[in-house]
Amino acid sequence: MIFITLEHILAHISFSLILVVTLIYWGTLVYRIEGLSSSGGKGMIVTFLCTTGLLITRWLYSGHLPLSNLYESFMFLSWSSSVLHIVLEVWNRDDRWLGAITAPSAMLTHGFATLGLPEEMQRSGMLVPALQSHWSMMHVSMILFSYATLLCGSLASIALLVIMSGVNRQVLFGAMDNFFSRSILPNEKFYSHEKQKSDLQYTFDFSSTNYRKCQLIKQLDHWSYRAIGPGFSLSTIGTLSGAIWANEAWGSYWSWDPKETWALITWTIFAIYLHTRMNKGWQGEEPAIVASLGFSIVWIRYLGVDLLGIGLHSYGWLEP
Repeated sequence: MIFITLEHILAHISFSLILVVTLIYWGTLVYRIEGLSSSGGKGMIVTFLCTTGLLITRWLYSGHLPLSNLYESFMFLSWSSSVLHIVLEVWNRDDRWLGAITAPSAMLTHGFATLGLPEEMQRSGMLVPALQSHWSMMHVSMILFSYATLLCGSLASIALLVIMSGVNRQVLFGAMDNFFSRSILPNEKFYSHEKQKSDLQYTFDFSSTNYRKCQLIKQLDHWSYRAIGPGFSLSTIGTLSGAIWANEAWGSYWSWDPKETWALITWTIFAIYLHTRMNKGWQGEEPAIVASLGFSIVWIRYLGVDLLGIGLHSYGWLEP
């Protein structure tokens, strides 16, 4: 009873913290306040410690690694996102705006587990025989780690596409405005000195803004690639360990179960992404479109198959 109470306390503290951290990082995108992003980083570390304590507490009173149902998998996914955030901050302290991607990922998964699932689905139960395997624990943990990295990398690609579409629209409208101004007022006596100064100031502001956006696009492209690369490796390890576990539990390495089929689709999509980056030399919009498609594929693989309740992987996730 004490462990369950402690778990609930840690769950609510960690969710409150990650919500505040998310707002802080979103604030850094608008306001450049000294120390704001560093406060977000410290808050993320405290959130990580609280979520770690929650998972350890659940492990102690359940007697098994907390990866056996949907609630536990979402909490582990939130914890993985916070780990990814801390690693990225240690790796590169200059690009603290990455928290605007990793923090919401941790917050939304944590919030869905804590507030979105009914209480009976949050309770820990006995493991079914097929899950009582070290290969099972390795498979699930590697897959959830890969989800966290692939989703964050894909979100960076989606943000890249959104910013690029905004830049392209501004360039188009700016060119149209300049064209019509010159066409309608071709004579210099009608094209006043004030109008010329206004156009010059607009061109300067426009160029400065677009330069910052282009720099952000390059950074998003860079970090998307850096996140998806390790995520793909983790997904490969998770899939291979899952095949060994499947042979141990069901006597077959691969049975074209719906979850396994979508795992292969996910692996193929991100293999195409990495191939275009490494061998074709693609950057920017084209690989970002592939990664954005991968974002949807990951969620179909993670939740879609389980919500349908079909296949060998449907047990233990949506059952109370």
